[in-house]
Amino acid sequence: MDGADEGGWRRSPGGLVTALEPVMRRADGAWVGWPGQPDIEVEPFEFEGTHLVPVALSAEEVELYYEGMSNDTFWPLYHDVIAAPRYRRLWWDAYVKVNRRFAEAAARVAADGGTVWVQDYQLQLVPQMLREARPDLTIGYFHHIPFPAYGLYSQLPWRRQVLEGLLGADVIGFQRVADAGNFARAVRRQLRYQTKATGITVPEPDGSTRNALAKAFPISIDTSSYIELASRPDIQARAAEIRESLGNPKKILLGVDRLDYTKGIRHRLKAFGELLEDGRIDVEDVTLVQVASPSRERVEAYMQLRDEIELTVGRINGDHDTMGHTAIRYLHQAYPREEMVALFRAADVMLVTALRDGMNLVAKEYVAARTDNRGVLVLSEFAGAADELPSAIRINPHDIHGMKEAIMRAIEMPAAEQGRRMRALRKKVVENDVASWSRSFLDALDSARTAKRAKKAGS
Repeated sequence: MDGADEGGWRRSPGGLVTALEPVMRRADGAWVGWPGQPDIEVEPFEFEGTHLVPVALSAEEVELYYEGMSNDTFWPLYHDVIAAPRYRRLWWDAYVKVNRRFAEAAARVAADGGTVWVQDYQLQLVPQMLREARPDLTIGYFHHIPFPAYGLYSQLPWRRQVLEGLLGADVIGFQRVADAGNFARAVRRQLRYQTKATGITVPEPDGSTRNALAKAFPISIDTSSYIELASRPDIQARAAEIRESLGNPKKILLGVDRLDYTKGIRHRLKAFGELLEDGRIDVEDVTLVQVASPSRERVEAYMQLRDEIELTVGRINGDHDTMGHTAIRYLHQAYPREEMVALFRAADVMLVTALRDGMNLVAKEYVAARTDNRGVLVLSEFAGAADELPSAIRINPHDIHGMKEAIMRAIEMPAAEQGRRMRALRKKVVENDVASWSRSFLDALDSARTAKRAKKAGS
């Protein structure tokens, strides 16, 4: 939800809010969420055309439920244990309690026979709790991050409770086909329910069964708003200004990420530093701009990551900078969308080197902003976007040699090949925008509602 800021409200910078905001504006619904600060009680209110229903969390709950269970257990576990997850019973108790509060808030505001769409891993128990409180509702759940392979998922002490929580939904959406497959395998192994492409057979308390659909619905962006911004003369002028301020290098490489260990920023810096070291690129000709927006600054792993990245940037710049040119322009801050689109327009190569990512909307934003059909997207095969954007240069970020070769190929790519690839990428991003994503998910929910009514009429 939006965070309170000096007496006003501002939109949360995360990908989830960015993706859902245009959907919420079109639907006559309510957004149930946390106001972004602990210990504040706020009555429901209207904000920019959306009805917001705040759910309060205490400072202790933010620590245990959000920073603890959500971001120090689920996040690392679901991102292939890139960092070690911690399993604490105190965190789990807080997670159950907060999920119940969200379920109760949604149950209070949902219309009779209405639809509730639960978003992401912080609320995995809500679907089941909501179904118990309001069996009249049609419930959807969308998982914005990866769902891990069973060998990893099975570490979770509360693995059955989470699967049962998610199966409270009529439709469970994932970013990739592989994520939906991992979920179905976990359900088979843990709960022994029958799973098919048409859905999972879930037993009901009365002895009957129902169908829960678990499938991929790859999320996207509000493509038209990026195209609109990229076409504005002031933003094109700002892109030229950015190039100028960097000393007009021949090529600008760009990374835009939350400062998170899943994003592969360290691997990217290593590859870039080695290319300078090898003399294959020169600081006069090539600059890397790395935007790393602050993230989870009170979680230990994130503090260590920031120190490590800033040390690496300092070393590379110390070794290679000249008076007029810098190797890496590192920006540890968030920027408004207009500035980001200008950066996308200024960058010749976009580096998305995630070690594991549910989707990575930045890859799609870069493509949408390139209305000039120029620029090269270097994309990790471990980001969900790789399934949809085969015309990008695909990389395995763990293979530093391979990444260096891919960066060189991107830097040296002729304009005609850039145009061919970018046109194919843009076609995908224009066709599969956030409106078509939400439409396909809501259509699946409509089908579930129709099936539920038919079953009720027949019983």
